[in-house]
Amino acid sequence: MGGFELSDEQSEVFDQIENTKEHVFVTGRAGTGKSTLLNHLAWNTSKQVAISAPTGVAALNVGGQTIHSLFRLPIGVIGDHELEQSAELRKLLNAIDTLVIDEVSMVNADLLDAIDRSLRKARQRKTEPFGGVQIVLFGDPYQLAPVPGDADERAYFQHNYSSMWFFDAKVWQETELKIFELANIHRQHEEHFKAMLDALRQGEVTAEIAEQLNTVGARPAPSDSVITLATRNDTVSRINSLQLAKLPGRIQTANAEINGEFGGRAFPADEVLELKVGARVMFLRNDPDQRWVNGTVGTVEKISKTVRVEVDGESFNVEPTTWEKFKYSYSAATRTLSREVVAEFTQFPLKLAWAVTIHKSQGQTYDRAIIDLGNRSFAPGQTYVAFSRVRSLDGLYLTRPIRPADVIVDERVKQFMAQARSINP
Repeated sequence: MGGFELSDEQSEVFDQIENTKEHVFVTGRAGTGKSTLLNHLAWNTSKQVAISAPTGVAALNVGGQTIHSLFRLPIGVIGDHELEQSAELRKLLNAIDTLVIDEVSMVNADLLDAIDRSLRKARQRKTEPFGGVQIVLFGDPYQLAPVPGDADERAYFQHNYSSMWFFDAKVWQETELKIFELANIHRQHEEHFKAMLDALRQGEVTAEIAEQLNTVGARPAPSDSVITLATRNDTVSRINSLQLAKLPGRIQTANAEINGEFGGRAFPADEVLELKVGARVMFLRNDPDQRWVNGTVGTVEKISKTVRVEVDGESFNVEPTTWEKFKYSYSAATRTLSREVVAEFTQFPLKLAWAVTIHKSQGQTYDRAIIDLGNRSFAPGQTYVAFSRVRSLDGLYLTRPIRPADVIVDERVKQFMAQARSINP
């Protein structure tokens, strides 16, 4: 695995992580290869690396463990509460050279400070940030924001932090974070469209850019099942159910097989997958034989023990696949960190794909898409995520014109990134 070529800028970042102990934040626009670099690091590092992410699905996608589960942290604001640590947890945290956190933009400042405290305590290096562990963060604060909790949690952040963002954690007052912003976009190739997306990302959309996007987007969408990216789950469910019902024949279902303790409902695919011949589907993970990738869209041709899916004129028999939920543990015998499988989820790696939420489209690439912002875009970065999924301007369709209120960028993100660029030009 991991046998792909890194670009020069990706190689430079890999060398920095591998050959120094500096804390590194890898960021960059959508499609710049952050996931590729993380995958390469996981397979090629000589360090004892633990990979984590803020949510169950994000952790599954990177073959890691959720932060809360890895550190045995309570859910909600942690503040200065005493951290309970078993002997087993302390051994585990002592074995880590490098902690990788993916989708770090969803990690709030309080949680990052709790990680810092937890590592200092376990490693008995109270005065050293993160107890001497190298921290490597991946993510784009322009795309996903931390989710605010209830009124009490919001009040806690207002009183204790400049913002909820990970970069406002108190630990950064004691240590430096080296920022690498990947610049080479591998998804889009039209310079004109890249510039428009950059304006969307930074909240600098001019009337001229909006008019160009709206003019292109106003064309009638092709009727051949172009995927719709919508802000709301109910919109997505409605579109998929309606389209499935329109097809002739009866619905066939495939039930997932779940072994071990998965915890919650954070499944990587539908627990009950409903399909018909003719259904539009999207693949949910890369094929080891490289016949399709996560995000490839196709049409169901036949359903038996396997599902035959046609993609761009080629047919593939798709079998159920197994997602493994990992847990890190420490082996005293070998003095190494190891990953063990604690749960498995087996299902066809497919989901209905006439529509998908913008949030779920994170990391995907589509040749063409209809963007449905509903009444409004309601989260910072949401509009940018949607538009940047599409490979070219020609593949863009809109259910309504984009409005200034749809482009929401958090001011703290703009300040932080401007500051980062002045330090790391």
